[in-house]
Amino acid sequence: MDKIIAYTDGGCRGNPGIGGWGVWLHYGKRDKKLKGAEKNTTNNQMELLAAIKALEAIKSNEIKIDLFTDSKYVMNGINQWIVAWKAKAWKTANNKPVKNVKLWKRLEVLNKKHNVNWHWIKGHSGNIGNEIADKLANQAMDELLN
Repeated sequence: MDKIIAYTDGGCRGNPGIGGWGVWLHYGKRDKKLKGAEKNTTNNQMELLAAIKALEAIKSNEIKIDLFTDSKYVMNGINQWIVAWKAKAWKTANNKPVKNVKLWKRLEVLNKKHNVNWHWIKGHSGNIGNEIADKLANQAMDELLN
């Protein structure tokens, strides 16, 4: 069965600071590149937004998706922590409000809509998909500054 391969990355210059996200979607012989930036954000917000934007761009919920992220925050959050957060009314184990809760809720809806296999990859390690997503995030930050 065919599947979509998605590479996502987010970054920040300053944390908080200027942030950008990049997405590279690959399906068969087609690919799509997406990017965006914000003036006052955090690295974690951009990592989350990259995954959100990747899944929002995929219209069909019939096709499997392999989503690659270099963010353990996103990977662990969507696959492990979110269950406990929801059970505790979006509070952490220390009973503090979960950061970026609006983004987590958006990602959760999309994750349930799609058939996503989440994969963590080491950033800046030569993985071509991760390098492309990183380049897109940096281009978006550069464009915002110019």
